[in-house]
Amino acid sequence: MAAGDRKTFSKQLVALLAGTTLLSYSGNIPAVFAQDSTLQRLQPRVDPEAKMMLSANELVYNRDQQIVSAIGGVQINYAGYKMVAQRVEYNQKTGRMMAIGNIELISPDGNRMYSDKLDVTDDFAEGFVNALRIETTDNTRIAAESGERVNDNLMILNKGVYTACLPCAERPERPPFWQVKAERVIQNGEKHTIRLEKARFELLGHPIAFLPWIEVPDQTVKRKSGFLFPSFSTSQNLGFGLTVPYYYVFSPSMDLTVSGTGYTNQGFLLDAEFRQRFENGTHTLRVAGINQIHPQSFTEDTSDREADNRGMIGSQAEFKINPRWTFGWDVMVQSDNNFSRTYELKGFNETTHNNQVYLTGLGKRNYFDIRSFYFDVQDADPDSEAEKEQAIVYPVIDYHAVAPQPLAGGELSLDVNFTNISRTHDSFFLNPAGENRFPGLEGQTSRLTGELEWKRTFVTPQGVLITPLIAARGDALALNMDDPSVLGTYDGNYDDGKSATRGMITAGLEARYPILMTTANSTHVFEPIAQIYARPDEPLAGALPNEDAQSFVFDATSLFERDKFSGYDRIEGGTRANIGFQYTGTFDNGYKLHGIFGQSYQLAGQNSFAEDDLVNVGADSGLETTRSDYVGLAGVETPQGLSFAASYRLDEEDLSFRRGDLTTGFQTDTFQSQLLYTHISAQPDYGFAEDSDEIQAKATVKFKDYWSVFGGIAWDLNNDVVSRKTLGLSYEDECTIFTIAYTSKRDTSDQSASDWSIGARLTFRTLGDINVGYSDDIEKNIYNN
Repeated sequence: MAAGDRKTFSKQLVALLAGTTLLSYSGNIPAVFAQDSTLQRLQPRVDPEAKMMLSANELVYNRDQQIVSAIGGVQINYAGYKMVAQRVEYNQKTGRMMAIGNIELISPDGNRMYSDKLDVTDDFAEGFVNALRIETTDNTRIAAESGERVNDNLMILNKGVYTACLPCAERPERPPFWQVKAERVIQNGEKHTIRLEKARFELLGHPIAFLPWIEVPDQTVKRKSGFLFPSFSTSQNLGFGLTVPYYYVFSPSMDLTVSGTGYTNQGFLLDAEFRQRFENGTHTLRVAGINQIHPQSFTEDTSDREADNRGMIGSQAEFKINPRWTFGWDVMVQSDNNFSRTYELKGFNETTHNNQVYLTGLGKRNYFDIRSFYFDVQDADPDSEAEKEQAIVYPVIDYHAVAPQPLAGGELSLDVNFTNISRTHDSFFLNPAGENRFPGLEGQTSRLTGELEWKRTFVTPQGVLITPLIAARGDALALNMDDPSVLGTYDGNYDDGKSATRGMITAGLEARYPILMTTANSTHVFEPIAQIYARPDEPLAGALPNEDAQSFVFDATSLFERDKFSGYDRIEGGTRANIGFQYTGTFDNGYKLHGIFGQSYQLAGQNSFAEDDLVNVGADSGLETTRSDYVGLAGVETPQGLSFAASYRLDEEDLSFRRGDLTTGFQTDTFQSQLLYTHISAQPDYGFAEDSDEIQAKATVKFKDYWSVFGGIAWDLNNDVVSRKTLGLSYEDECTIFTIAYTSKRDTSDQSASDWSIGARLTFRTLGDINVGYSDDIEKNIYNN
């Protein structure tokens, strides 16, 4: 063959290779668009300097018929494209190119096309292919008896099959779990859609649905306007519900989902969610509303029953001002205090929705956060008493910084907190001990707190870690709140002035002595720890409001904390020592052990945990006595999948079990289980009249291939009541997920739309979801029961 002929043949082979790719799956090839040239419009974007490698048993040029042929074991590599065939021909007279026999083409993006015969014009505008099979990188598969390319951007397949399931490795002739058979499969390269006409949906080889057409986006499309799969729901008071969502794409950065739900008991709910992405963040706007036709279905004296027209507006956003600063908000306004929870509006259906606006900055050695809160308590109380008693926070500011250079060889840090809150209603009640407890007082209070801390760690020649510590803190408060003695009985020395100040100086010393022991098959680390903190008594103990230190649990995780209160409103005072040890052991056979055990001692001064405040936070905490309760935790992990963990607090006098939990779990490839027992002793002064004991159990059993059954239960031992239970069945493989579950929860307030749910969700990969009453609440109970 002449040199010029080789050059011409190389160009035509390149054209054939590109044309074959475009013919097989045009939607996946990047294209350069021009106004006038069809060839340019469909030409793949490849390096013009790329070299083509051709391998064949024989290369023949028939000058009489003007046919150039590559025969036998043809392999072509060009610009990332790879093709093999038994024979490749180009007819210069007709301008058609043909590949014959066991054709396999791999495009640069990883898509594969298989065929027996391909015939295409050299301008790629039209062509035919027989016995076509396409495999994309996301494991979508399309097969057809024949295919035809028409008008540059349409690929029409005859008697096609579409599925996202992998074939069975042991029995490839077996039908996939699901597939869609169609008389015609039309792929539109311009709209990037796959349309299945006269479609028959088959499950395990059996037809279950016939549709005139189905249209789905191809794998290049991430977002496309159109109707989404409908979902279904059922509940006691709403009745049966059918939701039809429509998804609309405005632009690559803006879309909208509008859902209409018809409930047999309550009427039509309209729900719209608008989303927009900016260069530096995102914003979501949610609007929903309904005119209830049968509000009497709900329980009497509830906001669900009293409201006819109900609705909400919600907005959520987060923006990166720069790499260090973030600004955002999450706010909701609704017609009553239970609409979003009753109608399960995802993202707004929590028992308490935290409305907030925030600004956060994160540096290498400092942190800043400012937030304002409004707590929307969602229950069916028509008077919204619980919500009215919540604090309105505007704002709370936190700042933490660590000095860039050591001071006297140690680390110097600064913490600043500013809190400004108000309440419109008093929150107080009589506790089981017959005393008033005041979680919140009507009025306004502001507090500014600043604290400096210096500490440095020394290592002695014997390996002991010595850490001295010095801390200084000051608080300034502005007070304008109700006097609790006017509302009810309060024995504390409440400060009824308009302002107050307090300070605290702490000098501390910590000693740790990690001891490493090794054997032939194990490693053990035993570390005794001793701390002592000297400081004056807590100023104004019990005389100031307590807003952020009401929740307090003394256990092994807080044993070695310098200040064990959970917030800034209380300060731990007096001289205290914390003594204990921690242990870690690992064995070559896969066993692991860990544990912490210790006790705290009030050596001198006033014990802050024995001083009552408005909420009696230290009562029965285990720290209110001179010698605290014993606290510890322990855990064991085995290579067989069995694990055990315990956290406990034992009475310092008789070692009775005061608080803690015991957890055991077992996990294999086919079985997962967990059993949790929780005990909390009565704390009458703190508000809990009786012991609380609960057992929670959950398990998942995989019994055949992709099938599993799961269940969970929570049992209140003191009241002998099952508070939650879940039972379900699940199937999951690479293309299909199916879950059906029953869940029930005991609602003592009787203020929810339903206390039981049955839900099912069926997901076909690339096609969509079918949802029947499957909610976030069901999923939470399945995985967190």
